[in-house]
Parts: sequence; C-alpha cells; structure tokens
Amino acid sequence: MPFNMRQLQYALAAADHGSFYRAARALNVEQSTLSRAILKLERSVGMPIFKRSRAGITTTLAGDAFIRGAKPMVAAADKLVVMMRAAGQGRAGGLMLGHNSSVSAGNLRATLITWRDGHPDVEVECVEDNRSVLLAGLDRGEIDIAILIGTASYDGFRCVPLWSERMLAALPASHPLAARDVIYWTDLRGERFLLPAADPGPEIRDILLGRLAPSGHKPDIRIQQASRETILSVLASCSGVSIVCEGSTGARYPDVVYRPIHGEQGPALTGYSGCWRHDNSNPALRRFLGFIKARYALSFDLLPRSH
Repeated sequence: MPFNMRQLQYALAAADHGSFYRAARALNVEQSTLSRAILKLERSVGMPIFKRSRAGITTTLAGDAFIRGAKPMVAAADKLVVMMRAAGQGRAGGLMLGHNSSVSAGNLRATLITWRDGHPDVEVECVEDNRSVLLAGLDRGEIDIAILIGTASYDGFRCVPLWSERMLAALPASHPLAARDVIYWTDLRGERFLLPAADPGPEIRDILLGRLAPSGHKPDIRIQQASRETILSVLASCSGVSIVCEGSTGARYPDVVYRPIHGEQGPALTGYSGCWRHDNSNPALRRFLGFIKARYALSFDLLPRSH
C-alpha cells in the first residue's frame, strides 16, 4: 500500500514533538486523524516507526532512519508547492521581453529595475532586435511582450501605448549647436544625419522626414549598416549628427554630447507601445502588465479581447 505526503508530514511532526497530541495541535488536526495516518504509514512501509508509551513516543531504530530520509522529501515537496503557487500568481517563472531600443537609460530601464526588485523570483530575459523579428517571436510564442518605439497595431496582438520619452540630438562636442541647452527642429535644417539601418533607425528617419520635409528642406539622411553604438562612437570624427531616444543617453561616448530637441509645442517626444498575444496565458506576463499599468497610470484592460 503506497503512502502519501501528508502521512510523511504527520510522522515528521510527531518525531519533532515527541507526542501525537502535541503534533496534532501544531498541525491543527484531530489526534485520532494523525494517529490513524501514521499507523497506515507504518503498515505501508512494513515496520513500526514509533515506540508508543504512556510517556510519549520515540522513533525506532528503523523509524529514525526513515524520518531522516523523509525530511528532504517533504522539504522538496513543500518547496515545489510554493514554486507552483508563485508561478500561478505570476510571482515566479519566466518572462521573455523583446525591445527595439536601448535600455541604458529611460523608462524601460527604470521599469525593468523596479520590476526585478519587486519580483526576484521571476526570471526576466531581454532580447533586443528589429521590430519584424520581435513580432515573429511574439507570433511563435517565444516572446511574451515586445516594447516598441512608436505606435503599433497588429492583427492577432494586443498593442497599447505605454509612455513617451524625449528625443535628443547627438552632436560632436565641437559642433556649434553643442553650446546650446536646447535645439529646435529648425536648427537641424541642413544637417547630415547618420542613422543605423537597424531599429530604431527607420523610426527616427520617418520622424525626421515628418518634421523637416514639409518645410521644403529635405533632410540629408545617411542610413548606415552599423549599430547605434558604432555610429555614436565615431560621431565625433564624422561631419554629421544623429538622433537618439532618451533610452540611449545612459551610454556616453568620447566628445559626443546630447541636447534635447524642441518643437513649437515643447519637447519633441516619441511614444512606446507594448504588444503581446491575445492568447498568452503566462501568469508572469499578466502580473507584469498590471505592474506597468499601475506604474504609468494606464487604463488598458488585462482581459483578452475577442478577435
């Protein structure tokens, strides 16, 4: 006859307390219930675990060995239950987050740091790649949520606006505009812009075209097959400027300065969106979305939408 984990727990409690009565009180069960469970356990293993007397109980020689072997089993089972409950509540498990922007500064970095401090049992893995790659990862279920620069709307995904961040001009320290505290879009007419072919280069190119082309000054935009970091690293030696989002400003490069860009309505901003699958059932994702919703006072609902 097999035994169960509850019988083991009762036996460990009895061994610890030296009494069925005290063990039953500690476990908040009837003494008769505990006594019957331990008797069934002894029958299952084919030998007595306890010597019973008016003075209480003591373990037999075989019982002592059995109790020593049972302790790690019960501890492992208890730990497994705690882990399962935590995972079910989104307090443990894993979360795969994709992004197409830098996390050296800005809201995404602050969000991840605060989330990890409050949820140390949830393993967060981040992957930075182009929008198309991240969306494919979402579609395959390999990524739980993608945080993308700009607005987003894709069939099969929930996409909601999350926050906005400033746009800045990255300039060689010797550039005349570097002496200013603030740069206006009109100041950038005639500049040569160096942008990466990878994200967020295409998004920033579209912003530049929207801001500068209507004024009759088609911007000189050079798309380079180089990373954002490489462009900024050599910017001081090039005759050009670059445009970055606030999340990139945590990284510093020799002889390169960042200056905020303003338009007619104030600071130039770019938005960020979060996208995830309608049918993603990962509890950690739901908890992460609730955290973002509270942190940025957003109003989206967490329930899946019919589609």
